[in-house]
Amino acid sequence: MLVAIASDHAGFELKQTLSGYLKELGYQPLDLGTFSTAPVDYPDFAEAIGRAIRDGRAQRGVLICGSGVGASVAANKIPGIRAGLTHDTYSAHQGVEHDDMNIIVLGARVIGAEMARELVRTFLAAEFTGEERHRRRLDKIKAIEGKEWE
Repeated sequence: MLVAIASDHAGFELKQTLSGYLKELGYQPLDLGTFSTAPVDYPDFAEAIGRAIRDGRAQRGVLICGSGVGASVAANKIPGIRAGLTHDTYSAHQGVEHDDMNIIVLGARVIGAEMARELVRTFLAAEFTGEERHRRRLDKIKAIEGKEWE
């Protein structure tokens, strides 16, 4: 599986760690930046990872910023992206199983590298159940995305 990975400057070091971990797990990381700790804006990287998934260049994504909040908000503005800010293993698998989450968002200043590894492994191992109740809810999310807002 091709896994897009991106971060802002606050998440750069954790991104580097997780890129190597993805390879250890047998995944191919698609590194979309940033490539240093020089200050950058997280929405640029949230958009890059969202586009990579929407365009089919990656099946899932790992997005990192300082808290995870801003990157999550930005990524979820892209239709078809279901990014979840996750700091526990239950949410990492349940977000995929029930909500078809395609991007896990992590806060580099909130969790450590070991927890991040566990969350990424759990997220990537999970599969959407496809149960009717979950499909119905996803259809409602898609309907919201398609609305014209005033």
